[in-house]
Amino acid sequence: MALTIERVDTWAATLEDKPGALAAKLDALAKAGVNVEFLIARRAPDRPGQGVVFVTPIKGAVGCRAAQAAGFMKTESLHTVRLEGPDKKGEGTRIAQALADGGLNLRGVSAAVINKRFVAHIAL
Repeated sequence: MALTIERVDTWAATLEDKPGALAAKLDALAKAGVNVEFLIARRAPDRPGQGVVFVTPIKGAVGCRAAQAAGFMKTESLHTVRLEGPDKKGEGTRIAQALADGGLNLRGVSAAVINKRFVAHIAL
């Protein structure tokens, strides 16, 4: 079975490093009807007391306005590709090698398998 590959926009927002900060950001998106399919949130080691959250996708004018009002911005320097396909042994290695063979240096990779299918977000 073939892979589904698409470029996706990643949106990012700064978080206060305190309980409830992530929930508040996500609540603003949910109230606008945004269906977040993927998120990563972490502390910012270079900025004590702060964190960062990355989400995708943000679609439509209402979703974009809600995201901006909640402090999210579409990243201009983070280029993300979403891959989805059947879970097979060695698939991550094959993808990483194909990118390396193409001369691409990866900025980050996040991937998971659910119900025998994988989804990966590759940041370039």
